Amino acid sequence: MTMRPLLLASSALALSAAAASAQDRELLVFDYAGFEKPEFHSTYIEKHGTSPTYAFFGDEEEAFQKLRSGFRSDVTHICAGSVNKWVASGLLEAWDKSRVAAYGDLDANLLGEDVISGEAEFYFIPSDWGTTAILYNTDQVPAEDVASLSVFHNPAYAQRLTLPDNVDDAYALAYLATGVTDWTEVTDEQFQAASAWLREAHPLVRTYWTDPAELVTLMATGEILVSWAWNESLPTLEGEGLPVAFQREAAEGSSIWLCGFVKMANPPGSVDKAYDFVNAFLDPSSTAALVEAGYGQANAAAMRQFSEEELDGVGLGPIEGAVLAQLPMDGQLRERQQAEFERIKAGF
Repeated sequence: MTMRPLLLASSALALSAAAASAQDRELLVFDYAGFEKPEFHSTYIEKHGTSPTYAFFGDEEEAFQKLRSGFRSDVTHICAGSVNKWVASGLLEAWDKSRVAAYGDLDANLLGEDVISGEAEFYFIPSDWGTTAILYNTDQVPAEDVASLSVFHNPAYAQRLTLPDNVDDAYALAYLATGVTDWTEVTDEQFQAASAWLREAHPLVRTYWTDPAELVTLMATGEILVSWAWNESLPTLEGEGLPVAFQREAAEGSSIWLCGFVKMANPPGSVDKAYDFVNAFLDPSSTAALVEAGYGQANAAAMRQFSEEELDGVGLGPIEGAVLAQLPMDGQLRERQQAEFERIKAGF
């Protein structure tokens, strides 16, 4: 695949220098490390002369507990599966759709029908997405072995398999493998079947990877041959000349993760700058940098600058036909999944 040249040469260097010189103390963004890149919010820098101030968390439960304990941010980056829990906690305020410049261009596949129709308060602005599917070593794993998610139960790959240490992705895999494609309203029977599927896979799993860098190392050394993985690892491994492929067309399907921004109640900084920031992230000027990093942007109109071939090359491909793994779900179900996932990993 040949990606079109990105605007990350002299302009990116200028943005980086500007962002490094200072941080805007009137806007604090609470985020995963890596999303602070200035090319992801260049129009914010152009308007305000610098990047926001960033604080980082390792996972969303850590972020949630820190905010409940008194830490304050203006904008927080979370994934859709957490939204209901965060709304119920009282930590959030709704966004004003009229102030989100790209609202009309947001991908309808990433928004619930009630949000599109205006029947729900807009607490979550979809911003970035990616795919989760089977990443495998093409030299040692024949394509027919990854034609089904049952590869994670195949004893031929015992201790050469890995799964993400992430409850949403793990249960997305297990639900798909057991025939469930809508887990916003999962029955107890479906939950038990998915848990049993993960429990059967566990003895074959060498480790649960925690971040893409760890997964890339595991695949690069040959320790792992097959993983349930985020698409961003594909171009990284291909860039190192490693024999890998990304199977998004397993018989049971693949999934899509979705993350976005929430506006915090009682923010310490500027509400106006909070809107400037999310508008910058969703601006077409950010699209190329996000795609190069392996992230789809929620601005569907801006994403059309890339061909299907270009997106397939970084493992993104079409949203249609895949299952959104992180739609807001019932908070109690998510808590049950988290508790059961911890038991499974511990061997119980």
